[in-house]
Amino acid sequence: MKLADIGTSVDALTGIGPSTAKLFARLNIFTVGQLLSAYPRDYEDRTKTVPIADYASERKIHSVCTVLAHSWFGYGRMKTLKIAITDGSAQANLIAFNRNFLEKSIPVGSIVLVTGSFQVKYGELQSTDFDVQRLSYDGNREDFNASALPDSRVIPIYSLTEGLSQKTFQKAVACALKQYGKAIDNEIPADIIRQRNLLSKSQAIIQIHAPQNVQQAHEARRTLIYEELYHFEYNMAKRAVAHRGVLPAVQESQVGTESPSAAPFFTTPDMQKEQFLQSLSPLQKQLLERLSFALTQDQMQAIYEMNMDIDKSEHDLNAINNAPETIQGTPFSMQRLLQGDVGSGKTLVCFFLCLRVIDYGGQCALLAPTELLARQHAENAARLLEPLGVKPAFLTGNLTAAGRGRVLTALKEGDINIAVGTHALFSTNVQYKNLHFAIIDEQHRFGVTQRESIIAKGRITHNGFSHAPDVLMMSATPIPQTLAFTLFGDLDISTIKTMPAGRKSVKTYLSVMGHEHNVYDAVRKELVQGHQAYFVYPRIGDKKDSEEKENLKSAEDMTTYLSSVYKEFTCATIHSKTDEEQQHRILEDFRNNKIQILIATTVVEVGVDVPNATCIVIEHADRFGLAELHQLRGRVGRSSLQSFCFLIYCKNIT
Repeated sequence: MKLADIGTSVDALTGIGPSTAKLFARLNIFTVGQLLSAYPRDYEDRTKTVPIADYASERKIHSVCTVLAHSWFGYGRMKTLKIAITDGSAQANLIAFNRNFLEKSIPVGSIVLVTGSFQVKYGELQSTDFDVQRLSYDGNREDFNASALPDSRVIPIYSLTEGLSQKTFQKAVACALKQYGKAIDNEIPADIIRQRNLLSKSQAIIQIHAPQNVQQAHEARRTLIYEELYHFEYNMAKRAVAHRGVLPAVQESQVGTESPSAAPFFTTPDMQKEQFLQSLSPLQKQLLERLSFALTQDQMQAIYEMNMDIDKSEHDLNAINNAPETIQGTPFSMQRLLQGDVGSGKTLVCFFLCLRVIDYGGQCALLAPTELLARQHAENAARLLEPLGVKPAFLTGNLTAAGRGRVLTALKEGDINIAVGTHALFSTNVQYKNLHFAIIDEQHRFGVTQRESIIAKGRITHNGFSHAPDVLMMSATPIPQTLAFTLFGDLDISTIKTMPAGRKSVKTYLSVMGHEHNVYDAVRKELVQGHQAYFVYPRIGDKKDSEEKENLKSAEDMTTYLSSVYKEFTCATIHSKTDEEQQHRILEDFRNNKIQILIATTVVEVGVDVPNATCIVIEHADRFGLAELHQLRGRVGRSSLQSFCFLIYCKNIT
């Protein structure tokens, strides 16, 4: 049977009673299968001797010693035995707390095998954590060698809980191996075991718990690691089949290179434009005609790739409803990451894709992590898409009851084509008529459950098939989990590498605290030219902050200071405690250059697009994460103007 199928309770093992079983339960070990899956965290190699003289460089000493003397310290119940030993390389003392019985079992002159950790304490080399075993022959210790020692083995060390000893754990594992070890079935195909020179599952389990030498433990660990990776890849492949309908085509020669789907769909610029135009739906063509600028090649590539995915998904969805017998395998739905630097044009790409879904008669939901970003997307959607007859709506938790009720009714009846909002988009009382496409912007700001909640709003089950809405996640800073999904085949990826024409790289400068005046002077030069600037701080300025935070500059405190430094310019402050309407008013004034300096916290990390802003100053930059700094720097450099980012850091950073 497979290891996980061994459901016998641990208290069925010899020597494991109800009280010990409760201790194992603290470690989430209830069955024999779980016990054998609790692999050792370390090993103690007793197949070779380690002299006392090497105590400083070795974790444990394992040496044959002679008992030189016994002595005592303390009084009454605290009276403790001290045993002086030597192995010829050095002399040390064993402090036998609560083991005064050793006076008789290892008398002076006896030869003993000592294993333990030693350190210099109170001016002498000693050990309080040791095992000692009297050897049957009390001759010269030089007569013994490592291979002849009675405890010559590799001892597994397990993670424990209070009340559970290593000996009890080791005894339980030994009993389990004796009863079940040889009957454990392989979980990897036999041909892979041969090709990869792996152990059988039974051998691996026996050797991981009871290796004859350290090399056997390494071999077992290698097999079990490969098996874990195999299961991970297998489950990822199943997920890929679930949303693609087929396995991704992967060849060994392609490992480490971009997948074929990442290759350009065109061979020349003329062919690129022709093929891209041919792939557009009616609404997509209308939007392209309204743009005052040309799309970049990467934007066209991304739109083309995802148009094909949407077509396939809509075809399968139509088949579920009308001709389920034509479906082979699992119905397809798009799951893709659109990766591109801040300001590279990801939002425009997602608008093109929304139009294709709308042409098919579906609804779209654009999920953003903050109201600032959601409002910006809603305004851009209204500006670009409403002239095409598209009906967008803005939905957040701060909408009035009356306004929210109207939006919810329109969504349910299908009168809204694109819903733009925050977490409110997947609230319990939100219903869509036919949600076909979910876009998750700044996906690293959402948890797995939150992303699944918006997907569940559009999942349908009909004629024995289940179909999820197409999903597009967008980010300039993908989280490790998302990168893992792209690497192991569960998530397709489109990348926008090029910035819109005319953009210049943001110049980034470091300045140590104490030299802020140099930064302020550089910002003044930009302001004099009619440009604008951000100043970002790690805290708002609440007086209830801890003493540590009182040493940090705050947005509110620095507003007063910067207003005196830049008297001829208008300053304003925005942070998470600023009223939503006031936030909107301040940002609108900043966009219209009525405000030249915006002082803020990380609330402006996303959702603020002011092309005339050419400077951002981030004070206490060492207090921000790398992703935050990257996103904040993306607030500037959004036009053809040269932009600058100044990172001011503390003197005593690690």
